[in-house]
Amino acid sequence: MQPIEVPTQWEDSALLTFEQFCTLIHTPQRTVRDWRRRGVGPRWSRFNGTGRLYTTVAETRRWLGIPRS
Repeated sequence: MQPIEVPTQWEDSALLTFEQFCTLIHTPQRTVRDWRRRGVGPRWSRFNGTGRLYTTVAETRRWLGIPRS
C-alpha cells in the first residue's frame, strides 16, 4: 500500500474540492460522504452559497498527519 502524499509545492491555503480530496486519498466519494456524515475526516466549507464542498491543503495535511516540510 502506498502512503498518501500531498505535494510539498502545494500552498497550505490552496483549496481542494471534495472530488480532488477523494482522488488524492484514493477513497471513493461515497466513503468520504459517510465519514463526513459521521463527523470523521477533514473540516469542510462551502463558499458563496454554492453546493460545492472545499477543504484546504493545510487541513488535508493536518487530518492525514503529514507535517509541513
